[in-house]
Amino acid sequence: MSYSQDMRLLANIATRYYEDGAKQSDIAKEFNISRSLVSKYLTKAREIGLVEIIIHDEMIHPYKHIEDKIKRKYNLEEVICVAPTEEERLKKKLGTTAAKYLSRIIQPNQTIGVSAGTTVHEAAENFFSKTKSDNVTFIPLVGGLGQQHSDIQANVVCQIFAKNGRANAVELHAPITVDSLEAKKVFMEQSFIKKVFEQARQVDIAIVGVGGLPVYSTMTKAYLSEKTSELAKDIEREDIVGDICYNFIDENGALVDCLWNERVMSISLADLAKIPKVIGVCGGKDKVESIHAIINGGLINTLITDETTGKMLLDFI
Repeated sequence: MSYSQDMRLLANIATRYYEDGAKQSDIAKEFNISRSLVSKYLTKAREIGLVEIIIHDEMIHPYKHIEDKIKRKYNLEEVICVAPTEEERLKKKLGTTAAKYLSRIIQPNQTIGVSAGTTVHEAAENFFSKTKSDNVTFIPLVGGLGQQHSDIQANVVCQIFAKNGRANAVELHAPITVDSLEAKKVFMEQSFIKKVFEQARQVDIAIVGVGGLPVYSTMTKAYLSEKTSELAKDIEREDIVGDICYNFIDENGALVDCLWNERVMSISLADLAKIPKVIGVCGGKDKVESIHAIINGGLINTLITDETTGKMLLDFI
């Protein structure tokens, strides 16, 4: 069979299958060839470009054009946008989306780093696995002990992830902050704390929330309301735009030199940036500047946000 005859046969078979909707078994009889050969011809037609399959996913995924623009502008690996809604419902929607995304990408034997916060808590609550996660372990990236706001602490969030995903969880027996840099050094040298932070630095995936300006931050309300006036005053600085894993950052995503950052029991920004996949789950107009900062600082490579926040990120200079 000549090249032109071969191409004509490919075209005829492809037309019958893709345009006419004929079954492969009927095509095999029509052209007097085996069904397996029909399948091979259809594969070859796609490989050489004779047949091009276009999936119009914008019909079921209306924010794809925004996601693609954000990916290009900020050089992110993946962006997922959800429909905008009021703040409390938005956290649940973002969390649910993050839970579905995580369950889709997670692999056996992986370790997952988890920050604290309300949105990540929603992700944990909505995480689901039909079968036991094969040796998957959730590891806290930040400290947090006590009864105050216990439901959003990283230890609790890890336990919820593990329960719903039928996986394992590690606990970090450390507070979120201590009274001095010297106290932090002592804590960090304790073997049971040091081991967990060593594990945190080696996770395959991290899922983290993002805090906005301190005055609006859940962290501020949870942990700084009863702290000294010295600490409270320290975070009112104009160069702080938000936080990630309880580390206050500036507009470039760099660690701010402040008392809180000296004392916080958290994975460092440098170590966070080395994690292969860091999923930032956050939305709302009060967090646009902080999201912009953490992306610029190379602290996340995957973003789950809402359409309104996404558009504001595109307009952010």
